[in-house]
Amino acid sequence: MTIKNNKYLDMKLLYLLFSLCFLFSNAQENFVKINGSTNVNGFQCINSKFKNDGSVYSFSEKNLPNIILKVTDFDCGNKMMTRDFQKILNAEKYPEMTIKFIKFTKNQKNFIAVVEVKMMNQSRRYNVEFAMENNKMVGRKNVKFSDFNIIPPKKMGGMIVVKDDLDLTFSLATKI
Repeated sequence: MTIKNNKYLDMKLLYLLFSLCFLFSNAQENFVKINGSTNVNGFQCINSKFKNDGSVYSFSEKNLPNIILKVTDFDCGNKMMTRDFQKILNAEKYPEMTIKFIKFTKNQKNFIAVVEVKMMNQSRRYNVEFAMENNKMVGRKNVKFSDFNIIPPKKMGGMIVVKDDLDLTFSLATKI
């Protein structure tokens, strides 16, 4: 093989790798992300292990999503933080968290949903604004640990204090 042919093969390989990266970056992944913070730093716990039977969610009036998340599927990117997060949510006694869409309407440029979040036998309803982003329905809502009667934990004798405020992000592959 000549050097010229090697360059041609390298270009084909590079093109193939680029195509695969593009496909995977546009893959329709569903996730629920919880961002929080302490007086020292922030944390992020993600659950992307839940699937819908049809791979995409439908938001028709008669077919709104009801998402069941395993608390043990949340990953905080650090084993100790993940274990602490699952302990805070009492994963042994309450292994599931449910996100149920009650109502879903379109306004001028986005969508408004009434979403019921249930965890640890506590249910709260929130109005959440959603927008379409790359074939995903993405919504964000500020919630609090105290909404679910959870006292934000303290670590190291109270030197590290978890703040009550959380940012919840939903990203669901959909067809509208």
